[in-house]
Amino acid sequence: MARIAVIGAGMGALTAAARLAVAGHRVAVYERTDTYGGALRRFERDGFSFDTGPALLPLPAVYRDLFVKTGKEPLESCVELVQVDPSSRHVFADGTGVSLPNASRAGVVAALDEGLGAGAGKRWGDFLVRAREAWDRTRRPLLEEPLWPNWQVLAEREPYPSVPHKRLLRTRRAGTLAEVGAWELRDPRLAALLESHALGYGLDPRVAPASAAVLPYMEHAFGTWYVRGGLRELARAVYERCLARRVEFHFGAEVTGVLEKDGRASGVELADGSVAEADFVVAGVAPGILDRLTPGTVLRGGSEVPPQPAAAGRLTLLLALRGPRPAGTAHRTVVHAPDREAELEALFGTAAGHRRPTVTVLRPDDPRLAPADHEAVTVTTAVPARPGEPHGDLLDHMITAAERAVPGLRDRLLWHEARTPADTADETGAEGGAVPVPALAAAGGRLLHPSNGTRVPGLFTVGGWAHPGGGLPHAGMSGALVAGLIVEGPEFRGSQ
Repeated sequence: MARIAVIGAGMGALTAAARLAVAGHRVAVYERTDTYGGALRRFERDGFSFDTGPALLPLPAVYRDLFVKTGKEPLESCVELVQVDPSSRHVFADGTGVSLPNASRAGVVAALDEGLGAGAGKRWGDFLVRAREAWDRTRRPLLEEPLWPNWQVLAEREPYPSVPHKRLLRTRRAGTLAEVGAWELRDPRLAALLESHALGYGLDPRVAPASAAVLPYMEHAFGTWYVRGGLRELARAVYERCLARRVEFHFGAEVTGVLEKDGRASGVELADGSVAEADFVVAGVAPGILDRLTPGTVLRGGSEVPPQPAAAGRLTLLLALRGPRPAGTAHRTVVHAPDREAELEALFGTAAGHRRPTVTVLRPDDPRLAPADHEAVTVTTAVPARPGEPHGDLLDHMITAAERAVPGLRDRLLWHEARTPADTADETGAEGGAVPVPALAAAGGRLLHPSNGTRVPGLFTVGGWAHPGGGLPHAGMSGALVAGLIVEGPEFRGSQ
């Protein structure tokens, strides 16, 4: 039985802790804040309850597997999973709109033909077939296996099978997500639908690789799910599974250093001066924090894997509304920006500017979130992860845009609460409140993350800032990879 110290109580760290504990190890988690869950937090006021981090769950199989592997009680016995249908409604700049059924290719094709015109559905359906090929080519190396030592293979090869595009005397293939939209979908509304999946993670579609096509494919193939009571309930369930497996938790316990002895990690030092000895240390923290905890560069691949582009943050408005949620309301509505180029320049350019961005409006059909005859609505958008970034004008635009999804919103509004990247930084420690993106192939390796093993034996990294990157499913996968590397050793190659 090994002693394992886990730094942080984010979802990647929790999943690793549960798996390691059930394997017979003694696991202790040290979290600098007063609660668990990382970005999966909850804001409550006047009987209203809101998720302040991720609010929908793709790929629930990751957490189903966790609960199967760590005990007899399945995930559905601990939380109520609800498949969201329609998966999303999209309102475009020209006023057209379309609701997309959940996990139904035929239904999506029919909806797009009806909403956007004949042929739109077929172009999107053909795109999903190509996106599936990219998914099949990258799923295992990017999600289910530790990062390959020869990761350059993933960096150099574009797995998305682009359609040849003839332009003047040249034949080209799409290398970026924006080119896929322009050359293969050939409709600005379909392109906006495609690019919204990248924008949701703070990725610039003009430079994001074509392999980012796997993001809408994941949602299409595996569905979109909601956890009754909010996704904070998922964090609670994983935390309670850890307690049931006798994981020790120390909240308000800030780790100030990783100890080394005889060339390997030997424990952690805490802010109060105490020391917790360990045979392995698992760090579920952002890169800047890990740099402060360990001397020198310790991330394996840290000097070889190209540095990631600056990650974006999220600005969130929590809206308390009087009046009930109308029957038939979509759970999620994406209101697309009126000016794509202006939006991209404001978000990814070097200077701040007036923005009218794409926003996502979430209206869960969940009576647990609001008093009777009231509604809890969340509006989110990506913003630069820059400290001190002003958001006043943007907040007003977000309410205006949300009115396209919630008619009469301003008349129903009781109060609102803004959550900025500064709040994310306080809760997760990520510089500027940045949100990590999922690992993606191609693009020269810019969207790969450092491997879970490090150059210090016995020290591992887990969570959104480590392989395989950001997103709730990816966090759960990182926990499984770290547990496998510790239990089975460096020859571990992932689940079969």
